[in-house]
Amino acid sequence: MSELRMVLSPSATATRVIAIAESASGSETLMKARLSPEPAHPRAAQWLIEAVALWQGGPVRAALCAGASARTYVTRLYPEWFADFGNALYQLEVVEGRRARRVHRDAIALAGEFRDLRQLSLEMAGAR
Repeated sequence: MSELRMVLSPSATATRVIAIAESASGSETLMKARLSPEPAHPRAAQWLIEAVALWQGGPVRAALCAGASARTYVTRLYPEWFADFGNALYQLEVVEGRRARRVHRDAIALAGEFRDLRQLSLEMAGAR
């Protein structure tokens, strides 16, 4: 069975999102998105995570990236984004962006550079 992970990284110009499936055979990018800086609806991010869980048929382990450059955007957006830190469809944690190195197959190379979010997701896998 694979683990589903998502990382959301807000900034002044965009919110980047990546979804990754991790299985015994490795990890694979399922989705990349570059969205507007703030969601138009207070529950949009929660519903996005839940939609991936429902689509893929399993719970999502999600992270809201609060790296040094994104801290002000996370703290500004967090109260409106999530009512809690999860439910049956997802688990949410606020994390600080860090780098790790692992091999990863990116099936969606044309969507732009998401290496930092992919690495954070892979680090989440090792933090259990």
